[in-house]
Amino acid sequence: MKSLFTYKLNIDVFVLARLSSSRLPKKHLKEIIGKPAIHHLIHRIKKAKKYRKIVVCTTNLSEDDELVQNLKQENIEVFRGDSEDVLKRIVDAAEHYNTDVVIDIEGDKIYTEPKYIDIISDEFKKSNIDYVTGNDSLKKFNPSHGVHGIIPAGISVRALKQICNIKKNKNTETGYKEFFTRNKFKTKFIVPDNINKFPKNLRLFLDYPEDLKMAIHIFKEIGNDFDLNELLSIFEKKPELLEITKNVVNLWLENYQKNKTEYSLD
Repeated sequence: MKSLFTYKLNIDVFVLARLSSSRLPKKHLKEIIGKPAIHHLIHRIKKAKKYRKIVVCTTNLSEDDELVQNLKQENIEVFRGDSEDVLKRIVDAAEHYNTDVVIDIEGDKIYTEPKYIDIISDEFKKSNIDYVTGNDSLKKFNPSHGVHGIIPAGISVRALKQICNIKKNKNTETGYKEFFTRNKFKTKFIVPDNINKFPKNLRLFLDYPEDLKMAIHIFKEIGNDFDLNELLSIFEKKPELLEITKNVVNLWLENYQKNKTEYSLD
């Protein structure tokens, strides 16, 4: 039997996005310096080199027709799938595109660092691993740290299918990464060298109006081709920017804990 690594892995970037956000409706289409937020994310992703294709994975709901139309006008590939079971949506897309490894980027992670897409791709090419993601430590998963707005996740489709076959919950929209980090899968955390330079309670997501306000400030200041060092330097120069989102840090965590999917596979 041939080893998994004797053939080329199909590594694709799947961007998960839908318009029905109660906290910031239609957030992916909110304008930041003249472009919808999701266009900025796609622009940044394209700076990476070690992937095969980019696909925005949205839902079959009619409310996402506007997003699909917008993306198709920009020749961005779209896959439509389950509205609540995010893992099923990813698996269905992976089967459609014959994907072996998914680089999972949520559509509100507009600060995603392209180089980490390549780093994660290399991890799957050199080892038999199930899941890779950014984190603030090498041991315990911390879902609320700002590093998740910079480093995406890499998922083995093989492991993902295993989870989908035995998971208990059909709603996996929130907290699905913990299927990997809380169960017996081969998981690796990537910690940036400059993790200690991340300000406390730094939010690098696009969930609330406050997040959008901060994003507009940042993109006006440094455009959309910045790297992590440039991004962190903004907060050294202008620490007052952190005041914009300070009131939603705990709100996000409370919502996450309240709506987190049942990740146990026992």
